[in-house]
Amino acid sequence: MQSRERSRGAGWGKAMQSRERSRGAGWGKAAGGCRDRPNSLKLAMKRTATACFLWLFFQLPILGSSTKVAYRVPEEQPPNILIGSLASDYGYPDSKHLYKLELGHPYLRVDGKTGDIYTTETSIDRESLRECQNLEPGEKCFLEFEVSMTDLMSPVPRLLDGQIEIMDINDNTPNFNSPVITLSIPENTNIGMLFPIPAATDRDSGVNGVSSYELIVGPEAQDLFGLQVAEDQDEKQPQLIVMGMLDREQRDSYDLTIKVQDGGTPARASSALLRISILDTNDNAPKFEKMAYEAELPENSPMGHSVLQVKANDSDQGVNAEIDYSFHQASDTVRRLLHLDRSTGLITVQGPIDREDVGTLKFSVVAKDKGANPKTARTQVTITIRDTNDNKPVIEIRGFGLVTHQGGVANISEDVPVETPVALVQVSDIDEGVNAAVTCVVAGDVPFQLKQVSDTGSDSKKKYFLQTTTALDYESVKEYTIEIVAVDSGNPPLSSTNSLKVQVTDVNDNAPVFSQSLMEVVFPENNDINDLVMEVSATDADSGPNSQLHYSILPDPSARGIFSINPDSGQIRVNTVLDREQREHYDFHVVAVDKGIPSLKGTASVVITVLDRNDNDPKFMLNGYNFSVMENMPRLSPVGMVTVIDADKGENAHIHLSVEPESGEFVIQNGTGTILSSISFDREHQSTYTFRLKAVDGGDPPRSSYVGVTINVLDENDNAPVIVVPSNISYKYLTPQTHPGTPVNWVRAEDMDTGINAELDYSIASGNPFELFQISHNNGEVTLEKAIIRKHYGLHRLVVKVTDKGKPSRHGTALVHFYINETLTNQTLVETLLGHSQFTPLDIDIAGDPEYELSKQRSNIIFGVITGIVAVILVIVVVVVARYCRQKEAKSGYQAGKKETKDLYAPKQGNKNNKIKNKVKKSKSPKPPKPVEEDEETGLQKSLKFNLMSDSVGDSPRIHLPLNYPPGSPDLGRHYRSNSPLPSIQLQPQSPSASKKHQVVQDLPATNTFVGTGDNNSTGSDQYSDYSYRTNTQKYNHKQISDHCLM
Repeated sequence: MQSRERSRGAGWGKAMQSRERSRGAGWGKAAGGCRDRPNSLKLAMKRTATACFLWLFFQLPILGSSTKVAYRVPEEQPPNILIGSLASDYGYPDSKHLYKLELGHPYLRVDGKTGDIYTTETSIDRESLRECQNLEPGEKCFLEFEVSMTDLMSPVPRLLDGQIEIMDINDNTPNFNSPVITLSIPENTNIGMLFPIPAATDRDSGVNGVSSYELIVGPEAQDLFGLQVAEDQDEKQPQLIVMGMLDREQRDSYDLTIKVQDGGTPARASSALLRISILDTNDNAPKFEKMAYEAELPENSPMGHSVLQVKANDSDQGVNAEIDYSFHQASDTVRRLLHLDRSTGLITVQGPIDREDVGTLKFSVVAKDKGANPKTARTQVTITIRDTNDNKPVIEIRGFGLVTHQGGVANISEDVPVETPVALVQVSDIDEGVNAAVTCVVAGDVPFQLKQVSDTGSDSKKKYFLQTTTALDYESVKEYTIEIVAVDSGNPPLSSTNSLKVQVTDVNDNAPVFSQSLMEVVFPENNDINDLVMEVSATDADSGPNSQLHYSILPDPSARGIFSINPDSGQIRVNTVLDREQREHYDFHVVAVDKGIPSLKGTASVVITVLDRNDNDPKFMLNGYNFSVMENMPRLSPVGMVTVIDADKGENAHIHLSVEPESGEFVIQNGTGTILSSISFDREHQSTYTFRLKAVDGGDPPRSSYVGVTINVLDENDNAPVIVVPSNISYKYLTPQTHPGTPVNWVRAEDMDTGINAELDYSIASGNPFELFQISHNNGEVTLEKAIIRKHYGLHRLVVKVTDKGKPSRHGTALVHFYINETLTNQTLVETLLGHSQFTPLDIDIAGDPEYELSKQRSNIIFGVITGIVAVILVIVVVVVARYCRQKEAKSGYQAGKKETKDLYAPKQGNKNNKIKNKVKKSKSPKPPKPVEEDEETGLQKSLKFNLMSDSVGDSPRIHLPLNYPPGSPDLGRHYRSNSPLPSIQLQPQSPSASKKHQVVQDLPATNTFVGTGDNNSTGSDQYSDYSYRTNTQKYNHKQISDHCLM
């Protein structure tokens, strides 16, 4: 933009630049020649210096001359924007020169060294420049400036004249004169009817001015209204189009939105509410007599000077034909200098007119009728200001007809008809010619006008009737001072004035009027009877008896007998004592009747508000408050809320709450009545808090009341049961003779909580494997459940769990010790067992004597060993006897290997009492090592039956002879051969005679095996099985015996 503007500016001063450059070039050439001479030639230097001095002397007039510089810049530029450079754009020197701005402050500044012109902090507003306020459309706006350029080598400055064309930007938003535009449209208006909408104004010009209008219509009116924009004298005039039939009885108003937008980039827009009122009648718009008015106005015209009168006619009748005139799209200057009479259309001077300030005033005047649906017309007014003329016209006022004048005063009744002459006015001017042509008008907004008597006569002397233009009203204006202004046609025209005082006489045509139609008063309660409440006053615009008034109160059941009024003075007094708490407002009407004939009356409403006094104490809703809160609540938690009321009002009802005594435990919130705790509650520490609340109102003097508050702290299950008795290191001694069902101990626990949180349940958690004890769930009483036997002897530790019934529940654990024994002689042992119990985990049972089972197992082992030894000895005896008998038979004639021998030693099947059969089962024997004795040994083996395990669990004791021998075991068969005459019996490990019943015995480990050692006797191993001997075998079945053997 700057480069473009510079080029334009350079084009504007192209000729000037070439001339100045040629001069500058010549000057620079001569000066350069002076400076560039060789220093060695002194004579040449002197000649050169002389020549330079003469050249500068002759150039002084040229350097002081003025040069025109032109630039263009948009308005509203920020500070320090380069507008142009005198050096770069116009070829002026950019060094050894001083530039100074002489004219152009405060909008411009000039760089003193380079001549660059910049904007300043004061932005250039095209619309605010005095030079650009009254431009014609299309005219350019220029800002004049002057810059002085001084050569530092010469004291003579050079003046540069310039002008900057201020280009308009779109910095102003088009606006309507009012945010709400009201249009009245009669019902039954023909479709297509146009109604002008007051146009918007935009301080910008050209394309940045008003560009378009848009009507925003809601769904209820989209078929009824439209918008048309007409072009009228280069102005866009929005017009509302009626597109549908309007019916006021269906809807009497519509609210639309009209939007205006300018043509700038970016565009600016605003909107206004277009309120359409649907009314009746008035179907003709006013029409100006002229499409445009032009007038000349002399400068220095006095205030009130009549400039011109616009006149519009309306073909309607009555009020619809009365016209109201107003300015339209007039600038601030027009509104400041001129006054438009709204009734007559007379434009008068209301400010000093200075032609040098403004030469032409252009504006529009709108004429609007006074119908229910006003219509408007618009005309253009152009006023040209001119000057001179030194003679004033002379005005003479005389009485006329029945109206007489006394001392410059005329009396006229208010009911005279319109256009009644009041005076005869004669106007003359001693000037001649055009300066003697007198125009006479009535100044000011008065209902009078001048009417010329006849069209004949000279221009220098004219006669007029001063007559009324509208009906007079004594109550509105009792007296008029009519100022008649006469203006000649001189240049400038001169004027003179004369006045007539017109006094209007009264008729009774006005009703009394109260100063206010609604009178409100505040009166305090608890008053004295006959106190003055207020004084009403009405006025009557009439005079004399017509204005004398009589006051009364209209009957009202709600205020009957409470108030009275003085008929002459209008003073209202109270007849009773008022109480605001019972009734706060009293409404009634007062009447003022004048004494005219016929009389007229006026009414007004009186509202008496009873003012509150502090005559009621604050009152709590309850006589006392009880709140319950849970313990362990955090601090500043709400614990309750109280409600307090005061029948008074305002500050008298403004209540302040406080806690007494102020212990710091509780605070209360004013406004909500919420009580907050400053402490955390612990029911076990304190379960109840009691204090008082004090309520104080804001009256003067204040009133107060108290209420008691009790805070009950509810229990929370925050304490576990505590075991009181017994101690974990104590014990109870029991003898074996204690009977079942006997209470043997009592566990007692305490819980600091209350209610269900303190209800306890007792149970045995562990340590009762024999179920010897039982505990009561309710009171913790421990009873003996079973009879005490030998295995129960010793220390018993019961782990008792005490649990409360809170949610979540808490519990405590107690160790209850019992020592069972015949005597209590070894206290040290018991204390040792108790100490061991303290460090034994609770999941390990301590019950009875652990050595008892071990001793029992040892007894069984010893018994089994003894039984085995007896069995072996018995077998050996049987074998010896058998061998003895066999040898004896052999001596009697039997031989070995015979069948009889085999049958001889075969056991008798029919003898059930045979001890050998009952104790030794039949088994297959291994083959003998010597084949010569095979038959005899086979028969003997068949006759020997070792009953190693009985099928009956009652067969006890018994001897286990396993057939699997470990390495190194002695040969039992060898033992039998060496000690018996009979053939020896060898028990082989893989003997097929072993039945399934022997598998249990065969699987026993080697340490549980009985073996023979030596030839004469047999012994058992020094280690024996725990289950080889049973003292009470009937308690175990066959399966249990097998399981023990497998172990």
